[in-house]
Amino acid sequence: MLIPRVQHDPRELLRLLGTPLVMDELYTLDFAALASDPLYSISPISALVFLFKWTADREAGDIGEGASRGPRTGGVYDPDFAGFYAKQVVQNACATLAIVNALGNIPDLPVGKELGDVFSFGVGMDPLSLGEVLTSSADLRRIHNSLSPPAALSLDGLNLPKGEAEDAYHFVVYVPIGDTLYELDGLKRYAVNHGKIGQVWVEQALGVIQSRIELYPAGSVEFNLQAIRPDALPILSSSLPPHITVAEAQELRHEEETKRRRWEFENALRRHNHLGLAIGLLQTLAKVSVTTSASGNTGESTASLWETTVNDAREKMKVRLEKRRDMLAMAGKGQPIPDDMDLDS
Repeated sequence: MLIPRVQHDPRELLRLLGTPLVMDELYTLDFAALASDPLYSISPISALVFLFKWTADREAGDIGEGASRGPRTGGVYDPDFAGFYAKQVVQNACATLAIVNALGNIPDLPVGKELGDVFSFGVGMDPLSLGEVLTSSADLRRIHNSLSPPAALSLDGLNLPKGEAEDAYHFVVYVPIGDTLYELDGLKRYAVNHGKIGQVWVEQALGVIQSRIELYPAGSVEFNLQAIRPDALPILSSSLPPHITVAEAQELRHEEETKRRRWEFENALRRHNHLGLAIGLLQTLAKVSVTTSASGNTGESTASLWETTVNDAREKMKVRLEKRRDMLAMAGKGQPIPDDMDLDS
């Protein structure tokens, strides 16, 4: 269920904020499939962070009146919400804000000094004031900016004509507070109440998210769902739950270690400046083209070299996108993804 990429690593953000939590990507909205995973019982989900393509026709405006007033996407506003809820007052910070809003409502959660100071200082403040507190915190701003990808080029001041507007993506969080399921969206006027929790809050939240996705055209894949949960590695390395065998624990530990290596690699790619690599590749391609032309070949062969390179890259990307769509479709239906179905195979 993933198309947009997160611009910074939320797992690294959780670590820098001093929490013992991680973020795991979820590939299904089927609660039965999710609950059957041994990791679900070992590392129970504390909050869900939902990323989606924001459009005014679905997100702007409210419906209902009085106590039944709420957003178009479901639920009703709770102007008397007593938990931690900060509004978004700056752009390009909705991921960090969603995570902080989630952390502020997880009971007895140990956090680092920087975030702990913000939570203590913001006690009793309204959502807008809390948003200002988060924005003005030098410590949180330093942590947030340290995870931002490098800006390879700056086009400021060039007065270039504006092209088509980029798609806007936004993060919201679903979290249980007391016996109620809440949605915390920094762009909404209030916290959103999604009703009393039945037996399992995660199952109820997945239903709310499924209904929200159904507001989009059939086949849309501009979504991402992440679970905030305790780090399973320390749990698997200490005393095991009675329902987990040693062999199962070893397999789970191997999977978790593999995930962390992948996260580390992805984060390194995200934070690396690839401009030098791109320029080097273009320079090499240009040198080969000049050499080919100087050796007596016509301009047609030079053009062919460039076009062949670009077309090959384009075709490979089409194949990767088709594979990703197939994998997302299988995951959405609760079907297992074959081990040999790799994006790079």
